[in-house]
Amino acid sequence: MSDVAAGRNYDLRDEIKTYWSERAATFDLSPGHEIFSEEERAAWHRLFLRHLGQGDGRAALDIASGTGVISHLLDDLDFKVTGLDWAEPMLERARQKARSRKRAISFRMGDAESTMEPDDHYDVIVNRHLVWTLVDPAAAFAEWLRVLKPGGTLLIVDGDFVNTGALERLFSRLSAWGQRAGVFKPDAPMHSREMMETHRSILSRVHFANGARAEAVVELLKATGFTDIVVDTDLGEIHRTQAKNWNFFKGLARRSQHRYAIRASKRAA
Repeated sequence: MSDVAAGRNYDLRDEIKTYWSERAATFDLSPGHEIFSEEERAAWHRLFLRHLGQGDGRAALDIASGTGVISHLLDDLDFKVTGLDWAEPMLERARQKARSRKRAISFRMGDAESTMEPDDHYDVIVNRHLVWTLVDPAAAFAEWLRVLKPGGTLLIVDGDFVNTGALERLFSRLSAWGQRAGVFKPDAPMHSREMMETHRSILSRVHFANGARAEAVVELLKATGFTDIVVDTDLGEIHRTQAKNWNFFKGLARRSQHRYAIRASKRAA
């Protein structure tokens, strides 16, 4: 095969997969990805209980499971959890984490837009910080509807990470100033300038390049056939616990963002 032909076959999805494969090594070092306190863990548990209830052995699918953070939270609540991710380095870390914690979580390779999972199989589907990265969210939502059992529940935790409000911009500038002035401890660099450029390039070409606003996600869910859709922006408890890992102004910047949980249902048979 010629280099030109190979280049044509390397599309945006491949770029995204490569990017997250490279991010796997430092993913768990970042507050907001891994959980750094029992207080934060409890806050996540309360969010899931509010929207999903206790697991009681029900089947849950964690899509774009990464290193397994959300999978472990669901396992804590007695769900029978399968984690799906398309980046093998993420899966390797997730499996190792599950072994070290003696958790019976199944992690396997899979695409959010084509899971290869059976029809009507899962009681619950959860994902965090996935929807804003999707190339074709309508196709992904149709796939999730297919693999949910009738009456099953989808929970999306996401946000608009493109459009920043005046308060967030102010707090971010104050945080950066404090770090330059030595008032605040500098943020540990998680990835290189080249990786940051790759991230910006990818973000400019995904479906929600202009920001994944909750109302836009809801409209796509409705069009797909999801029902009983609820938008929950009361994530303050989680954000307060995460903020303890940052300087004061960076914590305020996080809490100023448009972040949300969206619960939706598959119509009962």
